[in-house]
Amino acid sequence: MMKKLIMAAIILVFWAVYYFQNHYTPSDSKPKAKVEKVTKVKTEHVDIDKKKRKFYNRLRPGFEKENQRVSKERKQILAMEASLTTNDVSSSQQKTARKLADMYNVELPADGINQQWVDDMLLRVNILPEALVLTQAANESAWGTSRFAKKANNFFGQWCYSEGCGVVPLHRVEGATHEVAKFDNAQASIHAYFMNMNRNNAYRSLRDIRQKLADGNKDLASMATALKLTDGLLSYSERGQDYVNDLQGMITHNHTYWKHQ
Repeated sequence: MMKKLIMAAIILVFWAVYYFQNHYTPSDSKPKAKVEKVTKVKTEHVDIDKKKRKFYNRLRPGFEKENQRVSKERKQILAMEASLTTNDVSSSQQKTARKLADMYNVELPADGINQQWVDDMLLRVNILPEALVLTQAANESAWGTSRFAKKANNFFGQWCYSEGCGVVPLHRVEGATHEVAKFDNAQASIHAYFMNMNRNNAYRSLRDIRQKLADGNKDLASMATALKLTDGLLSYSERGQDYVNDLQGMITHNHTYWKHQ
């Protein structure tokens, strides 16, 4: 009988030890570490969100100013087109046409405004969606932390080709003469980007895509338009399609920040 009691006591002791080791969790053990890890992840998420909003809010006013300018210019060109139908183009319209022709590198005919010139201009003079513009700025400037963004207010990696026009890249290929353009402020950088997209022959495909969307009454300010326009940016980076894929991923990932979905 005594042996049975001793064996029962031993079994009870082993069971108690086993249970303590596998089921008892003191207040300062691993679960607390898990809570700390979750808290850290949440804090990092908040910090990233704050960083993105600060960046977008910094550039958004300049972006909106450019779209307002382009919209005004487009209305002027449409008014010229309307005047053509009544053969009543004014001298002030001809003067504005000469100014816009110089800006957008579209030669104005010797006899003034005609329908072909209007069509060529309307292809170039149109808005860009913020999801495209701000995403490219974030990509090209590493969210505003790049050397060129800080020293030259250049948020789009745009080049210039006269000595002293900008900042010399640290790893410029031997024999190359380009510099990264320097701007007085962020808005000037955005303006140069808009003009680049709207008149550079390298981005004719982007303008063609935009025109097709406009002809189909699509919202040119939307995120969907931004995604489609990236297909016209294969020439923007030597990375080609990989660069386009990166932009599309960033646009989609940051969808909550865009005013136009």
